[in-house]
Amino acid sequence: MNVFFEESGDFKAGAVLSQQGEAYQVEMQSGKRAKVKARDVLLQFASPEPAQLLSDAQAVAEDIDLDFLWEVAGEEEFGFAELGAEYFGHAPKPDEAAGLLLRLHNAPIYFYKKGKGRYKAAPESSLKAALAGIEKKKQQALIQAQYVDELKAQRLPDALKPMVMQLLFKPDKNSIEYKALETASSEMQMTPQRLMLATGGISSPKQLHMAKFLHEYFPKGIGFPAMSIPAVRSLPVANVQAFSIDDVTTTEIDDAFSIVQLDDGKVRVGIHIAAPALGIGRNDAIDAIARQRLSTVYMPGDKITMLPDELVEAFTLAEGRTCPAVSLYATLDPTDWSVVSTETKAEAVPIAANLRHNDLDDLVTEENLAAGVGEYAHKADIATLWQWAQVLEKGRMVKREGFGLKPEQTNRVDFNFYVEDDVVTIVRRKRGAPLDKIVAELMIFANSTWGKLMHDHGVPGIYRSQGGGGGGWAAKMQVRMVTHAAPHQGLGVDQYAWSTSPLRRYTDLVNQWQILACAEHGVTAPLVAPFKPKDADLFAIVSAFDAAYAAYADFQNNMERFWCLRWLAQQDAKHVDAVVLKDEVLRLVDIPLIIRLPGMPQAARGTQVKLDLIRWDEVDLTIEARLIEMTTATTDAEASVIEDDEIAITETEADAESVQE
Repeated sequence: MNVFFEESGDFKAGAVLSQQGEAYQVEMQSGKRAKVKARDVLLQFASPEPAQLLSDAQAVAEDIDLDFLWEVAGEEEFGFAELGAEYFGHAPKPDEAAGLLLRLHNAPIYFYKKGKGRYKAAPESSLKAALAGIEKKKQQALIQAQYVDELKAQRLPDALKPMVMQLLFKPDKNSIEYKALETASSEMQMTPQRLMLATGGISSPKQLHMAKFLHEYFPKGIGFPAMSIPAVRSLPVANVQAFSIDDVTTTEIDDAFSIVQLDDGKVRVGIHIAAPALGIGRNDAIDAIARQRLSTVYMPGDKITMLPDELVEAFTLAEGRTCPAVSLYATLDPTDWSVVSTETKAEAVPIAANLRHNDLDDLVTEENLAAGVGEYAHKADIATLWQWAQVLEKGRMVKREGFGLKPEQTNRVDFNFYVEDDVVTIVRRKRGAPLDKIVAELMIFANSTWGKLMHDHGVPGIYRSQGGGGGGWAAKMQVRMVTHAAPHQGLGVDQYAWSTSPLRRYTDLVNQWQILACAEHGVTAPLVAPFKPKDADLFAIVSAFDAAYAAYADFQNNMERFWCLRWLAQQDAKHVDAVVLKDEVLRLVDIPLIIRLPGMPQAARGTQVKLDLIRWDEVDLTIEARLIEMTTATTDAEASVIEDDEIAITETEADAESVQE
């Protein structure tokens, strides 16, 4: 006797060797033996042989018309043998019964399984829906195959054009468009990004980097909704003629300075900061925009502003206008440049000039300042600020050394990027030049002074703190954002609250609200300040800003690396000079491009080398090079680039507007 049975969802046939109670000992054609329970046996037959039955049953199953079988089945549950008699017109033979069972089992959209050998025909509506779904999948498969063919021919299908960014950066992996892109990329052995570049879906590596960033951080676009410019209350007009010092590309002019010689021989220096906080209120529409963006995003040749252009234009400290500002006045004793007193007030400040680095850097040098030579606007004022800036820096260095740190390096080299029509110019610029130092030192002074003002009034603010933590050197020197006054050891100040760039950093706008409360309400400031002590919303802002600022900085670094690679292409660079930073890490001399050179021989920091550039890639921002020759000469200027305590220098740069932009 032979049996046809079901085992783990498969149908098998074999010869019965013995039977014990409700179980059979069955031998399959392969010689394998199995124990089969009686309840799993669907057919018993004497002939044909089990293997032949399976073959014949498969042939019978293929000949059965599913639509006719479904009509014959009716609406009630049935056993396969009953349906077989109805369908074949006679009691089914073993191969017919087995074939019918195979057909029923393999047509789940036509027949629902109800038990061993028992089924029920699907309702007509369900069957039609299922068949329509199958047909749709067939059509989609054909369309997907067509997409694949077009992509492999480096043509972008029309249907994919509106969804390029979504496919690359946030795809629906179940969509036929994504599956087609994945399939074509795999078959062509290239990444989806490179395939999109090849087909024209992405016009250039530059657009690829931009699109990736925008899709993640500005998914709704970088435009602003229509809005009205807020009015500012009437302010007293300051009796000063202020001037700013910025790079030629700067449009968000946050800070300006003024000098007044007092009758008693003292000097009053004004540090004037643009005051959008006088027009923007906490939780109003513009605040919601600023809080969402949190900072202006910088990149060579472009930027994404935190605030709408119209609002920036209304509050920027533009030449020839009288602008709302928060002013910090420091009265100085010029005999030793000590600070006699400070005062903070909201006022309208006349802006006499917007000075630019590209016009003044060659004129305002340490040598010219010492000799008093050269002619330029606000020459005497700049000379006064230079004297005070040097004293401020010296005082910070003493404080810094008191924290156990080495003095800052002042002979570092910075690089300015200028991009026009996709042509990049990269200009070396020595840090610590007089104009840089004036801006940096006065901004640090303002941020430290206003940080103390908030602390003394019991008003919380957003501070930058460095040092004093546990762990190793890196952990101790990590810059943290906190809501209470704490030392910034790298800068050499007791507290440091970002407050001088409210047009481009949300933290500074928040602090400006708090500073105004202190300046205008004195001891009652904690009661009227927008943010009260232990305000949970302030902690949320700190957390969000930290994350956004880090992401924006990474993007800026990536775009600077991209433009460095583009500069190499423009220059048709083959052999370049570089300086060793550490082990296998080098930086080119002419541009701020970092290269890792595996197998680099041991060399001291600052060692000059010559490299042969093999290839570079603007998509993945990689570069390959080999060492041509190495010297042992180490210049102080280049060695200073890699001093251990760069963290503190970076903080100083963050407040030098000309460097930041």
